[in-house]
Amino acid sequence: MANPIPNLFKVPELKQKIIFTLGILLVYRFGAHVTAPGIDVRALEAQFAQLQGTLFGVYDMFVGGALSRATVFSLGIMPYISASIMFQLLAAVFPTIEKMQKEGEEGRKKLTQWTRYTTIILAAAQALGYASYLQSIQGAVLYPGIGFILSTTLILTVGAMFIMWLGEQITDRGIGNGMSLLIFFSIIEGFPTAIAGTYEATVTGVLSVFKLVVLLVVMVLIVAAVVAMTMASRKLPVQIPRKVMGRGRIREGQKSFIPLRVNSAGVMPIIFAQSIIIVPGTIAAFSSIPFLQSLSDVFQPDNWVYYISYGVLIMFFTYFYTSIIFNPVDLAENLKKQGAFIPGVKPGTRTAEYIDHVLSRITLPGSIYLALIALVPFWIFALFDIQLFFFGGTSLLIVVGVGLDTVQQMQQHLLLRHYEGFMKKGRVRFRGRQRYMG
Repeated sequence: MANPIPNLFKVPELKQKIIFTLGILLVYRFGAHVTAPGIDVRALEAQFAQLQGTLFGVYDMFVGGALSRATVFSLGIMPYISASIMFQLLAAVFPTIEKMQKEGEEGRKKLTQWTRYTTIILAAAQALGYASYLQSIQGAVLYPGIGFILSTTLILTVGAMFIMWLGEQITDRGIGNGMSLLIFFSIIEGFPTAIAGTYEATVTGVLSVFKLVVLLVVMVLIVAAVVAMTMASRKLPVQIPRKVMGRGRIREGQKSFIPLRVNSAGVMPIIFAQSIIIVPGTIAAFSSIPFLQSLSDVFQPDNWVYYISYGVLIMFFTYFYTSIIFNPVDLAENLKKQGAFIPGVKPGTRTAEYIDHVLSRITLPGSIYLALIALVPFWIFALFDIQLFFFGGTSLLIVVGVGLDTVQQMQQHLLLRHYEGFMKKGRVRFRGRQRYMG
């Protein structure tokens, strides 16, 4: 299946999933343009233009500009993602949560319910803080007061709950991961406007044609590198010995492998690192203390202190997040229970140590790769003195990663359909041969 795109709508089930997913995304993007009552959008956008590079600017990118427009979907899917990450981190500390993760479907349902309740609490807290911030902006709120704060908090919280439901519907009944797709479409929604701005800058001479061509070539190379590293993995050989199953049945020995991805953490280390590195600038934006202003100047993307700190944070969070989502001890125990082993390595503790050693070695190039993907755009912009372009490291990783995952799921549906058709033909031929021989 070299080019599966023409076959996407030929499979009824896959066609229904794609149409359902697109319908949900359409509802999401519609709500992201409905402004909450009692807000002057122009005054708000003027304020947000001064907050680029702060925590508000990054959050606004993940929700497709809904935060700067104060829409009913201003909080986006971020409260749910924050709650999910919180429980992933807590699972490494509290055995109760870790036990629920291993209890199967029943435990996952209970954990999902806890995540939903936590999402509501986080969304309400964020909505309350955002409503108070809106009221502090001169001219942004038409009718300030406690009534505005309470009503806006309620509207934004309900909006976050509705987005959480939309994401779960895509995951259950659509194609791809619902949470990732919501962020994916929020980011790419800003591409047309940014591309138009880049074109206008090129026409007016602000951005030369030579610089634009160089940037486009660099962008293509970065996308290729992202695809290659996202798909890259280290395959650990696994041997399953021959086993007598009972009543004379024998399971033959098999050779398989465990794929350890070079970039197991995905884009999360960049999101964590960026959330920390922009804290000084965010605090300085709301403070007039000289020390905080000086600290904010140091942590701006135009000096080596920022680059080194950002890169080190990304590498640290890559190892940290990988250690949370991947447990070599559990994998070694599962192999031991199945009677499988890695050739040349003793089962049990030695296997866990070997897997951890290999994972640590391949995580190093993965962390360096993430740091370079995040920093290269800054270096290119500084080298060519460019103030306007339409891609960055974080957004590029999310777009490419989510796109690859969605395409892979579509290919799996097509492959399954192709396999089922092949099996049906085989059964028909076998029955025909039986009738002929009978």
